[in-house]
Amino acid sequence: MEAREPLRDLRGALRAVLARVREGEPGEGREPFELPRFWDALGQAFKVTSQEATKDCQKLSEDVQNAILAVAAVYYWLPKGQGTTLRKMVRDATAEVVEGMIQLTETILSAPLESLSQEQLISTGGVWEACERVSNLPRDNQAAVVSALAACLGVVKDALEEMEHALVEGQDPYSDIMEDEELGFRGNRDTYWSEADRKLLSSCMGLMKASKSCLKKVLGVVKAYGKADCPERIAQLDDLADIASEISPSVDELALSMYPPVNQLAVRLNAAKLASVLKKVLEITKTSHVCPPSEEGWVQFLTGAVDHNMNKIKNFTQGQL
Repeated sequence: MEAREPLRDLRGALRAVLARVREGEPGEGREPFELPRFWDALGQAFKVTSQEATKDCQKLSEDVQNAILAVAAVYYWLPKGQGTTLRKMVRDATAEVVEGMIQLTETILSAPLESLSQEQLISTGGVWEACERVSNLPRDNQAAVVSALAACLGVVKDALEEMEHALVEGQDPYSDIMEDEELGFRGNRDTYWSEADRKLLSSCMGLMKASKSCLKKVLGVVKAYGKADCPERIAQLDDLADIASEISPSVDELALSMYPPVNQLAVRLNAAKLASVLKKVLEITKTSHVCPPSEEGWVQFLTGAVDHNMNKIKNFTQGQL
């Protein structure tokens, strides 16, 4: 049992590091911060960790602990001033490596002594993969915000396609649910859209399409004009990423409320929430450095499209208030 003791200590130490990475604050500027130096050091620390994961169980403990502490220490170099979107991505990648090491330690602890199990090989591979991801991390806050916006756009595209598919004329949105004679799914009007529902839903689809266009356009201008070269611009990019991250959950909530039986008031409230988020995104875009005068036209156009669809939704649901 004594052979396992260092591993148990290691697991405890790794859990403590993980908690610190998740909750800890960065150390602010004890010396001038250089982004290229940070990436070199982080890449090196992840590489060492990856190599340590391959050692046999007896040698695993102390060196792994040092490697993980080095990874956490480098992560702490990254000041908030470099951007909260970038920091979150680096934090998540760091936490993933520490979690992978905890998983590996637990796999070894639960295996018979001196045996190299399939699970241990899989866990080691997991640590390698997590360490490998550092090379794909965005290198500054502009790249981090581009990556965050692209992820939001992907989710919104999926939700829109799903809804378009369900709304195909005459299609029953629950056709993938097995027929059940006792429950009588097929005869139940609650599984179909009425004519009034469909009118309301077409304006909701207009709002969802505006969400997709909005994210596409914002992503385009952040790629073209976004700069992470001074605190003000870095902060503007973070503001954009923060508010844009509210679009996809708002689209999902609206989509869910659009399935029959439709509660028109719930649809109206979810649509209003989405419209409000979209207008905030457009407003923040317009006042930030990513929107030169040449780009203001589409901001105006999309603001109008959001208002137009929201007014139609209000008209369709007037009787619900």
